[in-house]
Amino acid sequence: MSGRHAVSEVVVVIPAKDEEELLPGCLQSVAAAVRELAAAAPRVRTGVTVVLDGCSDGSAEVVARWPQIRAVEGLAGNAGAARRLGVRHALARAEAHRERVWIASTDADSRVPRDWLVEHVALAESGVGLVLGTVVPDPADLDPERLAAWYAAHRLADGHGHVFGANLGVRADVYGAAGGFPARASGEDEALVLAAKALGVRWRATDACRVVTSGRLRGRARGGFADYLAAALPT
Repeated sequence: MSGRHAVSEVVVVIPAKDEEELLPGCLQSVAAAVRELAAAAPRVRTGVTVVLDGCSDGSAEVVARWPQIRAVEGLAGNAGAARRLGVRHALARAEAHRERVWIASTDADSRVPRDWLVEHVALAESGVGLVLGTVVPDPADLDPERLAAWYAAHRLADGHGHVFGANLGVRADVYGAAGGFPARASGEDEALVLAAKALGVRWRATDACRVVTSGRLRGRARGGFADYLAAALPT
């Protein structure tokens, strides 16, 4: 595709804090999404960056099994700072102009669908500068009552009102103009989205590429998805 909305490069950023158990499934799913995009749009260059945020487990060894994935080690200290660090490193290696680079964000305890990047790029090339995707908890982690409560509380359809860092996409120039992910323990995804919307960017809330994330009730980041599940669902 040519024109002002063409995507030349996709950078995937994944923060990880002691996720050696779930990280392999995440990276396997992301690698599959990269292959799917390569088949659908071979002109698009793709890079994946995992931010190892002070990991004391075997997360680094997991990433090392994937030579095509870049690991960045640091002591970000929170999810927002880790995402910000990952984007900075990824964009420093990007070759395309910022208007043609798409940032796709997910989490180390999540699994993306095979068409994840294909859907993001399709929306980007339609002129959308911000994509808000849906996320569902892994049904293997929740009892039927909790799982039913989750679905009852969420509208999983195009036009939904949710923001999840595990399924978020933004054009690189929009990301920069919005100030990027703030370095905070939680809500960094919502802050970025609000700032991007304030710029007047075209955005789309889609249910076309659901991401499955861990349904654990005790997570790595305070105020994150696990805390949300614990507070929102019945005990």
